[in-house]
Amino acid sequence: MLSSSHANALETKHASLEARLHDEMCRPAPDAGTIQQLKKAKLRIKEELSAI
Repeated sequence: MLSSSHANALETKHASLEARLHDEMCRPAPDAGTIQQLKKAKLRIKEELSAI
């Protein structure tokens, strides 16, 4: 059960990062550094989810 709750938490965090990434990319002058950080964070979470 711990894995399931952990996976749910990771999925929630991944969705939050996706929303932040979308918001940043829709800004008039998106910050490339922020976009890169958000993408890397999403990738780390996705890799962790696939390992569960």
